[in-house]
Amino acid sequence: MSRDLVNLSGPAAAAALTEDSILVLPTGAIEHHGPHLPLSTDFLTADLIGRAVVETAAAEGQDVWLLPGLAYTKSDEHHWAPGTMWLNAETLLNTVVDIGRSVANTPAKTIVFFNGHGGNIALLQVALRELRRRFGLRTFLMGAGMAAGDGINGPDERGFGIHGGHGETSMILHLRPELVDLSKAERWVPDHMADLKYIKFNGGPVHFGWLSNDFGPSGVIGDATGANAAWGKQLFDIAVANGVEALAEIAAFRHEAP
Repeated sequence: MSRDLVNLSGPAAAAALTEDSILVLPTGAIEHHGPHLPLSTDFLTADLIGRAVVETAAAEGQDVWLLPGLAYTKSDEHHWAPGTMWLNAETLLNTVVDIGRSVANTPAKTIVFFNGHGGNIALLQVALRELRRRFGLRTFLMGAGMAAGDGINGPDERGFGIHGGHGETSMILHLRPELVDLSKAERWVPDHMADLKYIKFNGGPVHFGWLSNDFGPSGVIGDATGANAAWGKQLFDIAVANGVEALAEIAAFRHEAP
C-alpha cells in the first residue's frame, strides 16, 4: 500500500488518518553544492531518505504517511551562486504555517519535518512552536544527521564537513551516482577556525553569521575527495534505521507526564 497521502482521494485520506497518524514532510533545498554535486542534493537527501523511513516504519506497523517534500526553502547563504532557488525566512515560515493549518484540518495531529538542509533548522524550530501554539499540533523536526569525516571514515574535515563534503557526496553517490562528478571535488575546510575555543562553525558556544563563499570560491565546506558510494550506503542505512526508531518514539511521546 502506498504511503503517499496525496495518492489517496480526499474521503479516503480522511478515513485512513486518525488522531494517532503521523505525517512526514521532507524539507530540502535547491542550492549550489560546488562543481561536483547537483543543485538538488539536499532535496534528494530529504525526499529519498524520508520516503525510506516512512515506508520501513509503515511496514513495521506504524501509522505514518508521507507528504510531498518542500524543495524551495531558506538557502540565502548560497544566494550568490547561480542555480540556487531560495525563499526568504518570512515566506518559508508562512508556507510551513499554512501547511500546518491544512494538516490540522485532517484527523492527524502530528507533523514531522524530515530535513535535509542545515539552513532550514533554525526556522523550522521556530515553526514547531508556532504550529503547536496556533493549531495544537504535535510537532517534530528530524533529519539524516550525517557526520563530518574524521580521518577514519573519510578525510579529516575537522568538524566542518557540512556542505558538499565527504558524507553528503558519499550519500548522493549512493542515491544518484550519475549526478556526481568526483573529478571536480576539492578540499575546502577552514582549518584556521578548527582550534578556536569559543567561536565554532557547528555546535560551539559562540555562533557567527556566514555565507558559503566566505570559506572559499567553490561554496563547499568540507572535503569530498574521498567520497564513495559504499560509505554513502552505510550512512543511508543508519539514517533509515534511526529515523524508524525516532518515529516510534514520536508516536509514543506525550508532553504531559504519565
